[in-house]
Amino acid sequence: MKKTILFSIIGLALVAVLIWFGKMNKKAPETYETEKPFKTTIIKKTVATGKVTPLEEVEIKPQISGIIDKILLEEGDKVKKGDLIATVRVVPNEQSLTSARGRVSNLQLSLNNSKVVYDRNKSLFDKGVIARQEFENAELAYNQALQNLRNAQNDYQIIKKGSASGSGGSSNTNIRATASGTILEIPVEEGDQVIESNNFNAGTSIASIADMSKMIFEGQVDEAEVGKIKVNTDLEIAIGAIDDIKFPAKLNFIAPKGTEESGTVQFTIKANVTLEDDYFLRAGYSANAEIILEQKDSVMSIKESVMQFDKTTEKPYVEVLVGDQQFERRDIEIGISDGVNVEVISGVTSEDDIKIWNKKATKDTTDENNND
Repeated sequence: MKKTILFSIIGLALVAVLIWFGKMNKKAPETYETEKPFKTTIIKKTVATGKVTPLEEVEIKPQISGIIDKILLEEGDKVKKGDLIATVRVVPNEQSLTSARGRVSNLQLSLNNSKVVYDRNKSLFDKGVIARQEFENAELAYNQALQNLRNAQNDYQIIKKGSASGSGGSSNTNIRATASGTILEIPVEEGDQVIESNNFNAGTSIASIADMSKMIFEGQVDEAEVGKIKVNTDLEIAIGAIDDIKFPAKLNFIAPKGTEESGTVQFTIKANVTLEDDYFLRAGYSANAEIILEQKDSVMSIKESVMQFDKTTEKPYVEVLVGDQQFERRDIEIGISDGVNVEVISGVTSEDDIKIWNKKATKDTTDENNND
């Protein structure tokens, strides 16, 4: 009984193996598609990330410290040189104000004394008692005292109000545009305290103005590629906020010194952007610049996907059709690549059929598709 069961199991296993072999024999041998080398133009590019900014941006600083009294314009307004942007109300320093007031009082006393001397000498001169020279000296002293008092009074008014009375208005307290363009930013508000620009302080920026018709691209290029580009190279600028258009630009600056960022050295580049009337570029738009590093026209090429690399030598090779689904290895020499196509310098001809590694099919698969 046990022998019968054992022989039955062996028989079933043998049948299963025969069925499996039968199915395997029905499968068609694996086949590969091929393609021939072709001629095309290969452009090797690099991409620099950055932003578009105005060519020239002017910051407006106050000529006197004080508090913002009024802001007359808004960000985005267009201005001409000399237009009034804001006014500053002077808050005088008490010590300086007291000192200036005291100087006015002292000079007033000096003027009064000079006036007495002048009047007396004039009376004596009219009577012929003193010489002309002595009278003219008294007159000069009186005129000098009068001028000194006027100067002191003007200084007092400047400290108190920010401008001298009778000097054509409050020019120091009026903040005017120093260039024509668009107001990009007004970082202060009414009531803010501002500091004048001087030799020891840059001063508070009240507004920034730029000509938006002249824009540049400013970005970073890796040290591995900066040596391959040069000034006057043509660029294409893609703006993140504007789809389906690229603005032409021309490279005009490559930084002579790089800066280290995240372990790599980056070099700043700048390029003049050619604008179009239909699009308005805002300062600070993020952008990418495509830079052509190398270009070859009508060269023999293959797809990078059909190329393999030797595990030992790391040299490139392809497999060329020599018979019915029979291929032989051909070592090749390659040139520039754009990431999709690669130039073939030697190793294959335009008549060779090259194996496509990632496109394979079997007859069973084809039959199944037809049945579906």
